Amino acid sequence: MADVWGRSAVRDVILTLGAAGAVGLAAQIAVPVPGSPVPITGQTFAVLLAGVTLGATRGAAGMLIYMVAGVLGVPWFAAGASGWPTATAGYLIGFVVAAALIGQLAALGADRSPARTIGLMAAGNVLIYLFGVPWLAFSTGMDMTSAITTGLAPYLVGDVLKTALAAALLPGAWVLIGRRTTEETER
Repeated sequence: MADVWGRSAVRDVILTLGAAGAVGLAAQIAVPVPGSPVPITGQTFAVLLAGVTLGATRGAAGMLIYMVAGVLGVPWFAAGASGWPTATAGYLIGFVVAAALIGQLAALGADRSPARTIGLMAAGNVLIYLFGVPWLAFSTGMDMTSAITTGLAPYLVGDVLKTALAAALLPGAWVLIGRRTTEETER
């Protein structure tokens, strides 16, 4: 979506840094979950939107910048944390992978209709959990059932809400910028 009005190296850098900053800002919306080291944040929504709007390369680069800068001391992980986040590092790695995959899928048109956007966002969330939950289990010594109970289950309702919001916003954004939806071009 970011390439609709052209592309340049300066624009790429600004968009990539902006994506990292947006995720850092979204991470400050943090609600602790009792019994879990993983808070509810706006991060996943920002990560997935960055991947969709910027594409695979810039989306993943933005998440890599977010992760590395936070590890090096920028206080923009959940609730202003920084450094190596032992229990949640897997989710950060999942951010990079998810942004790359859904950025590629969006480039193929997976964000042009509400139904496809729902699938796209669900796939991104699954990838984040595929990295985050096993890492949580490994880093804390939990078994996988406990990691799923504390690092996945409490977040599913929020993920459904974020996915619904994206399904409402992204196809509408394509209409606003003058691009037709995939369904319209198939008719």
